[in-house]
Amino acid sequence: MEPSHKDAETAAAAAAAADPRAASSSSGVVVQVREKKGPLRAAIPYMPFPVAVICLFLNTFVPGLGTFVSAFAVLCGARTDLPDRHVCCVFWLNIAAALIQTLTAIVMVGWIMSIFWGMDMVILASE
Repeated sequence: MEPSHKDAETAAAAAAAADPRAASSSSGVVVQVREKKGPLRAAIPYMPFPVAVICLFLNTFVPGLGTFVSAFAVLCGARTDLPDRHVCCVFWLNIAAALIQTLTAIVMVGWIMSIFWGMDMVILASE
């Protein structure tokens, strides 16, 4: 006995529910994903590429030092993702991030955070 037309439609609907990519290709729905940054992450300045690489190098070997240097880049006019905050507030956010990295480096958390912070600086500089 062959399956009826209604059974074929039910099977197609079940397959589309199991694989959402198959259904979205014909429905025309556009999904936009935007990264939400916290205040410390948004305070990372957009620096020239060589300065960002130096900060990554400093953060790799002395946790927090590159972040500390980047705080002064904010005072020199580097742009951040916090345009509504005053320059001094962004400067102190970077100093706080450097202190967190330095103080928690003893348990390796700050050292790893410091390396990722330096990588974020290089990524922002390459944009």
